[in-house]
Amino acid sequence: MSRNSYQFGAAVASGIVFGIGLSLSGMLNPVRVQGFLDVFGNWDPSLAFVLGGAVAVAFVGVQVMKRMRHPAFDDSFHLPTNRKIDAPLVIGSALFGLGWGIGGFCPGPAVASLSAGIPQTVLFVLAMLIGMTLYDRVWSTRT
Repeated sequence: MSRNSYQFGAAVASGIVFGIGLSLSGMLNPVRVQGFLDVFGNWDPSLAFVLGGAVAVAFVGVQVMKRMRHPAFDDSFHLPTNRKIDAPLVIGSALFGLGWGIGGFCPGPAVASLSAGIPQTVLFVLAMLIGMTLYDRVWSTRT
């Protein structure tokens, strides 16, 4: 099999594991995410434990990556090189946070939640795709 086939297979397997993890942790339910963000009301700390587990797994993954010469299915690691905090980063982060708080979804869980068939999820994903397309066609051509 070609390298592209292995890359595609690894991406699909990673997505499936990610989706199963989101489902098992209850993070496909936007009410749980909004409950976590409601620190002055009926606060639900479950997302903090999910995030803590994700940080632990990512930490181990980064430590393993540092010891590797190259990834299994590519010639090099593709790490970000821009480390400056600028206006587009701050504005994008604020928009992400607003969308996350209002909708109760970020992109990964939103796509995974499509399997539940909730109409609001479909609307959220459509709005997200429209926003991504607008950014790609309008903003990214300026840089």
